Amino acid sequence: MPFVSLPDGQLHYRIDGRDDAPVLVLSNSLGTNLGLWDFQIDAFAEHFRVVRYDTRGHGRSLVTPGPYSMEQNSLDLLALLDTLAIRKFFFLGLSMGGSIGQWLAINAGERLHKLVLCNTGAKIGTDESWPPRIAAVRQGGKPGMLEMREATIRRWFTPDFVTANPSAVEHIARMLADSDPEGYAANCEALRDADTRAQVSAITVPTLIVGGTYDVATTMADAKFLHDNIAGSELAEFPAAHLSNVQFPDDFNRRVLKFLVE
Repeated sequence: MPFVSLPDGQLHYRIDGRDDAPVLVLSNSLGTNLGLWDFQIDAFAEHFRVVRYDTRGHGRSLVTPGPYSMEQNSLDLLALLDTLAIRKFFFLGLSMGGSIGQWLAINAGERLHKLVLCNTGAKIGTDESWPPRIAAVRQGGKPGMLEMREATIRRWFTPDFVTANPSAVEHIARMLADSDPEGYAANCEALRDADTRAQVSAITVPTLIVGGTYDVATTMADAKFLHDNIAGSELAEFPAAHLSNVQFPDDFNRRVLKFLVE
């Protein structure tokens, strides 16, 4: 398995597609890993050299004591890309991955060709909503991650999708159950502190914002705020909950590729 060494551990990544194709980076949500994008790889790898990775605290990547920050997560990614000699790239991030994308566009926009912010927000959750979750995860440990499974599935998917697509739901839910509690809690702290509401208007990279009609974690109001404050951005809405790329993979892939390739 490919890893890149950071000063405090290893970051796990995978590359699909032709070596000579433009680079598209995919960044996962809180509680998932690079497998979140399994439903996209075949379509995206026809056009791009697709780099996906496990954000710090997730999957096979390093787990260090928290709190983390969105800057730290973003610098991890830039270190990975520098090691791979990748200067400019397209970027697609979902939820926490979208927060990383915002940091990159604000602080390292010269490295981005285009940006896709999916099911995310300039401020995710509230200052009051994060501390109980962080405390519960740290106190509950691995059994606590399993206990979160059902409630999280209800936030991530609509009820009809859960009933009709049990294998896809289980594929994603297993990632959450397997998550390291400290890595999860430390990234909750990064999301707790992330707030770009006063900064997103500085983004000048061509941007597509994707939202879900039934997303209660990052609502269409969050998506519309980004759209209203990022000049020239495009907005796409799917009748999905939080993981629109999993609920509507074909439509999602077509819309994202239309934006990225044209």
